[in-house]
Amino acid sequence: MRLLLRILVTAFAIWLTTVLFDDHVEVISPEGTGPYLLSLVVIAVIYGLVHAIIKPLVNLLALPLYLLTLGLISLLINALMLWITTLVTGLFDSYGLEVTGGFWWYVIAALVIALAQMIVMAILPDPSRRRD
Repeated sequence: MRLLLRILVTAFAIWLTTVLFDDHVEVISPEGTGPYLLSLVVIAVIYGLVHAIIKPLVNLLALPLYLLTLGLISLLINALMLWITTLVTGLFDSYGLEVTGGFWWYVIAALVIALAQMIVMAILPDPSRRRD
């Protein structure tokens, strides 16, 4: 249940980013609302997999940079994870995520996605916590 919630929150965060920066961040999908929502969910799953598989390795390799920059390197690493997500989703013809405009748009989009995820997860109740 928690995994499904995180996927939906990530899909919402990606959608919000495409709404805020529609000139630079775009979800590529077939025409229609259903395929668009399915594309958002697929992109969210791929984004989550990239964060689960690749990000820990990059974090370990970048540990000295985390210490040197007091954690600011995490913005660049999140941008790198978004770039990898766009590369992976770009392999498919019918759906994908596209960020145009260069490196800083990846940083801005990754920051907005992370902030939206954090805010929505803070607002939603935690299903793993029992209420007695």
